[in-house]
Amino acid sequence: MKHLPNLLTFARIALTPYLFLLMWRHDYRGLLWPFALVGITDVLDGFLARRFHWSSRLGAYLDPIADKLLLSGSFLVLALSGAIPGWLAAVVLGRDVIILAAAGVLYLAKSRRAFPPSPWGKLSTFVQVLYIMFAMGNLAGIHVAPAVIALQWTVAALVAVSLADYGRGVAHS
Repeated sequence: MKHLPNLLTFARIALTPYLFLLMWRHDYRGLLWPFALVGITDVLDGFLARRFHWSSRLGAYLDPIADKLLLSGSFLVLALSGAIPGWLAAVVLGRDVIILAAAGVLYLAKSRRAFPPSPWGKLSTFVQVLYIMFAMGNLAGIHVAPAVIALQWTVAALVAVSLADYGRGVAHS
């Protein structure tokens, strides 16, 4: 049982290309439940790892990779297919590139290996998942356009706040 969080993370990574295919084909109705399931497994693997002390070094590396793969890929595929605004995908992807570049520079300069997740980063990730779910729901004919617009601006704001928070954390390290 102690490997269950890692198995859920592996399942999330394995399912991601299928989700991208459904996005690219504009099969938003067929995508809603699998995407929701992937989101639930992300919450579940973290809960299990913390609650039962089933965390592992592998899980600590794989979980953020799985998150970035899913979210960055989703924003990219949805923007390239015209389903979401390209500027929003650029903001989300730009933040991730800046954080990865800063982490790489710090790793090379200071041999720092720990980049703990920021609470603002976790909130940003959660709202990004919600945005994608609502955007796909709207595209599938579930009329939630006002929520999509509100979430779109919330994503943009949280990306900026979380980037500033990561920057503050790096400056104090």
